[in-house]
Amino acid sequence: MDFLNYAFMQRALLAAVLVGITAPAVGIYLVQRRQALMGDGIGHVAMTGVGLGFLLSWSPVWMATAVSVVGAVTMELIRWYGKTRGDIALAMLFYGGMAGGVMFINLAPGGSNANLTSYLFGSLSTVSESDVTAICLLAAFVVVVTLGLRRQLFAVSQDEEFARVTGLPVRALNLLTAITAAVTVTVAMRVVGLLLVSALMVVPVAAAQQLSRSFAATFAIAVAIGVTVTIGGTVTSYYQDVPPGATIVLLTIAAFITLSVLAAPLARRRARALAAAQPAGAPAECAIPATRAAGDEVGV
Repeated sequence: MDFLNYAFMQRALLAAVLVGITAPAVGIYLVQRRQALMGDGIGHVAMTGVGLGFLLSWSPVWMATAVSVVGAVTMELIRWYGKTRGDIALAMLFYGGMAGGVMFINLAPGGSNANLTSYLFGSLSTVSESDVTAICLLAAFVVVVTLGLRRQLFAVSQDEEFARVTGLPVRALNLLTAITAAVTVTVAMRVVGLLLVSALMVVPVAAAQQLSRSFAATFAIAVAIGVTVTIGGTVTSYYQDVPPGATIVLLTIAAFITLSVLAAPLARRRARALAAAQPAGAPAECAIPATRAAGDEVGV
């Protein structure tokens, strides 16, 4: 535990815990909406914000937040109105975000592509006190939205038409989900990196779905996995001198594989128990697709 004696590791661990909570908390809604790669697209756009932060001598975290929010809202508007050419517009937005980040960082005084590395792949030693303050504030926003509006967001993620009929402001909630995803990307970029954050938003949710069929349990398990792998990856990065973002993502994938292997015999055992409990001649219950596991129970 000697790493706790260093201020930079204290900051990195705090940031890692917040990332482990917020990324799966937003990712569960993106998975249900079949927008698993949205975080990756926002990460590309956020690069422009990082570059602008260096160019204008402002905080790259806050600038990336502003730019990624604008990008996420634009992505949602394209989804609504883009129709057949929406994929082309999204591609231009993503690649334009990457190109803008590289351009602005090179136009900044003393800037170079090397300055982007810690934001693209994460870095422990470069997490400053101002970064931690920004991450704490942004993470608080994400937690309030994902927990406080979980019933509404769950309903919209499952069935937009049904949610609209019940009177929910579907478009406003969709925009809020996109904005929350954008904020989450900037929360995670100092620890995991912009190019890898999408994995931390999606894979813990997919791993949790191997064990649970209820939304609430999947949410809790996914967050527990997120916190475990971010702390584990951060500590491993310190002792082994390996990139924190890559380490965290590899641990997340390892957790998914492990839970998938463990879940298979458990699922067979449940199926046998269910079959044994049914009266003779009774029709078999319909199986619930695994891809919808996180939202199968309405209770959230």
